[in-house]
Amino acid sequence: MDLSLVERENTLLGQDFLTWLWYKTDEDAVLFKLEDNRTFTLHMEQKLSVQGGEGETKSTATVSSPAGEMSEAKAGLRTGKKVHKAQLMFSMDQDEWLVTVGAVDFGLSGLKTPKISTKDDEGDDPDAKFLEKIFLVERCLEMFDVVFTQFLNLRLSKDWAEESARVKLWING
Repeated sequence: MDLSLVERENTLLGQDFLTWLWYKTDEDAVLFKLEDNRTFTLHMEQKLSVQGGEGETKSTATVSSPAGEMSEAKAGLRTGKKVHKAQLMFSMDQDEWLVTVGAVDFGLSGLKTPKISTKDDEGDDPDAKFLEKIFLVERCLEMFDVVFTQFLNLRLSKDWAEESARVKLWING
């Protein structure tokens, strides 16, 4: 099997996923449900990049806008570029996780978990802070898995053509 073909297919799937996620969360934070029935929301942060072309003609536009002005990146989508990287914010209860996702390999980077308690109570387990941090990292991965599974179920269903048409309307709207 040609490895570059697999890489291209993974990249396309990642780009479809991040573009769909931007579409889904553009107006509102979307509510998702974990296996334990706890709910969380997700929205795109105001930092993402779109990329198009091959080799020498490859071009990337990165937008980082605290004011939420994403029109330059959306204009890139209209010209055929695809979402290449996006920063996501997961929220559950009062906690927030911030992570950047790459479309090429689904690599997660720059993960910021909710703050852990830094109080040093007498008799506390010395590993407690470390274990809490690991739990928070695992929670983020669990939330990401729920969102990606929902996307894959839709992407592989007969409803994808209709959803894809809605995404195109959103891009051109």
